[in-house]
Amino acid sequence: MQESYIQDLFAERIGGKRYGKDTAIYKFEKIKRAKRAAKEANPNTELFDLGVGEPDAMAASGIIETLYAEAKKPDNRGYADNGDAVLKKAAAEYMRKVCGVAIDAETQVVHSIGSKAALSILPAALINPGDVVLMTVPGYPVFGTHAKYYDGAVHNLQLREENNFLPDLKNIPADVLAKAKVLVINYPNNPTGASATPEFFAEVVEFAKKNKIVVIHDFAYAALVFEGKPLSFLATPGAMEVGVELHSTSKNFNMTGWRCGFVAGNELLVKAYSDVKDNTDSGQFLAIQHASAYAFDHPEITAAIAQKYSRRMDLLVDTLKKAGFKAKKPRGSFFLYVAAPKSAKSADGKTTEFASAEAFSQWMITENLISTVPWDDVGAYVRFSVTFAAKDVEDEKRVVTELGKRLGRFTFQW
Repeated sequence: MQESYIQDLFAERIGGKRYGKDTAIYKFEKIKRAKRAAKEANPNTELFDLGVGEPDAMAASGIIETLYAEAKKPDNRGYADNGDAVLKKAAAEYMRKVCGVAIDAETQVVHSIGSKAALSILPAALINPGDVVLMTVPGYPVFGTHAKYYDGAVHNLQLREENNFLPDLKNIPADVLAKAKVLVINYPNNPTGASATPEFFAEVVEFAKKNKIVVIHDFAYAALVFEGKPLSFLATPGAMEVGVELHSTSKNFNMTGWRCGFVAGNELLVKAYSDVKDNTDSGQFLAIQHASAYAFDHPEITAAIAQKYSRRMDLLVDTLKKAGFKAKKPRGSFFLYVAAPKSAKSADGKTTEFASAEAFSQWMITENLISTVPWDDVGAYVRFSVTFAAKDVEDEKRVVTELGKRLGRFTFQW
């Protein structure tokens, strides 16, 4: 690309004059390239993608049929802005029926164009220069990225296995707490698959009140639980006073590309989100909102999806344990997070050492045609996903059995 004056005009928040000149390759791009190369080198061997972070199936037929019917209605053709009452009422009923939380459909909920959009909008309502956001790492960085756009700062709270992948709120430096304005959490968690407990959420509420901090709970995997009921942060006494919760159809209803969900909770925070959103987008297409309302009215759809993921998780955990991995079935989400081995020894005595989770993940793709996602933020871990492609129950067993055979050729050391 030819150099021009435009190179000097980019905002510092995206790199300024250096924008586009960074040669670093994002890890997901590395994975894409490795998969492409592995397929080309092994055209007759099936590649198993256990790294994908989105559902492998279509949305339920009732959702699709509702979209079709609603898309034909002239009244739904215009700008949606902050939405109409249909999704709000469905969201309030979903919160009551599924999460055990009472919210006002008029004042405590507004639709979002997916959780990612909400996480990118909320910083504009909360962050001034110098404010600190408390973010978990590993984690989803969008809120922190936008906070930095507003000259805020991010303080990372490490998620460690010995603490059940819950952040340590007791040892945050005093100077950080003095500037902290927002805590962003996500349970069931991506990438660890960990679930929160009522005791932890109670601690979060107490922490928020004591330090005058807003809590944003990204509940993207809300009802994808394998035991018990979904645990909403807003069900915690006092939570409505300190925060909001983000819900999404993407993972819970196989609707990733539909981009629809809602923000619920503290009335003043919801209003602030709505006001900024009103100056950010023109709302999701009402037909999609109404189809999403149908989804929230039918939580049994998510229950069936969770049952499938639970079945697959049982297969995957058993297979990885046989290969030596310290795998434990999570209580929710579709992710399994395990420590990456330090070496692999083949039957012929050849040993391959891994300096990082990324090195192990690349080896898995190149040598075994098994795709995972590495995380080296806090120790070396890899994330497996049970959203791999499989036609039916028998095909699920075939995929995981073949996975076991490929891993069984090696002796791993940790």
